[in-house]
Amino acid sequence: MDSREAHVALNLIEGVGPVRARSLLEHFGEAPAILAASKHQLLQARGIGDDTAEAIAGWEKTVDLASELKRIQDFGCHVLTQSDAVYPESLRQIYDPPLVLYVRGALTAKDKNGVAMVGSRQTTHYGIETARKLAYQLAYVGVTVVSGGARGIDTAAHQGALSAKGRTICVLGTGINIVFPPENAELFERIAANGAVMTQFPFNRNGDRQSFAIRNRIVAGMTLGTVVVEANLTSGALITANFATEYGRQVFAVPGRIDSPRSKGCHDLIKKGAKLCEGAEDILSEFEYLFPGSNRPPSPGETGVLPTLELSATEQKVYDALKSADETTIDEVIRASGLPSSTVSVALLSLEMKRVVRQLPGKLFVRNR
Repeated sequence: MDSREAHVALNLIEGVGPVRARSLLEHFGEAPAILAASKHQLLQARGIGDDTAEAIAGWEKTVDLASELKRIQDFGCHVLTQSDAVYPESLRQIYDPPLVLYVRGALTAKDKNGVAMVGSRQTTHYGIETARKLAYQLAYVGVTVVSGGARGIDTAAHQGALSAKGRTICVLGTGINIVFPPENAELFERIAANGAVMTQFPFNRNGDRQSFAIRNRIVAGMTLGTVVVEANLTSGALITANFATEYGRQVFAVPGRIDSPRSKGCHDLIKKGAKLCEGAEDILSEFEYLFPGSNRPPSPGETGVLPTLELSATEQKVYDALKSADETTIDEVIRASGLPSSTVSVALLSLEMKRVVRQLPGKLFVRNR
């Protein structure tokens, strides 16, 4: 058994979390030695009690390592440990880094400049559009957008980054073979092709309140800062923000309407010291040493020049659905194009960022040319 396989086995043992695993690795030096140790030897390691020692000593009775390794191979993902160069360096620095990461797609050195974007599952149109625009702007200048793949703000953040042809990473609160929410199956495929889908959980692990909180710590831990776009006072996004604060990372919050419950969590974060975020520049200015203005490619908003006149087939269809000179509602665009509302919304955002289309008050759209 090699070290990577031993890490996978340890991750499958009930009661052996990241903190205990770190203690065991410090004591025994390598993962295979932990699995080969007796219960008496295991009890000598700091923080290891009787139940945990017994579970590790008898791991072969409860863990089907061969089946898990076959699932990894058949699914087409790979496993990273902290000894791998592409394991996120910022994640190594937290006190409980994941023992293993199951990854579909690839992590790269560019992902060290990642920013988390999170928010409520139940959100408003304002929140969705704001998340998409911010993610687009960040991805456009080379920032990797990291989120949790959930409904609402998470999904919008991934979509915005992909619209900018940038990198995005989805951190799951389930096993890597479980698609949750189910409607994001296609989105997860696109993310894996343009970044990575990853998790610390083994195959077939369903999500629950605990696993999603564990996922949130990875989102916060592997990024430079966390942006909360829209969240009520009980939103799980605030857990991510709290982790970011605990890890010494910057927290940003997007303000909303003062009478909207969906923005109460963001306003509370701002009161507690989070940086108010009105645009990507508010985020980038905190990391000027990484993204100095002179080194960043100018955005379309700064230059007034289209980055490209080439439109995708979907963008062209949505553009054609806009009346040539008249203001058009999004519902009219959906009917004329025959495309799903989510597809139309993402395409309109991309067209707007390319300055082909302009959005007017009242959610009306008009061609720029």
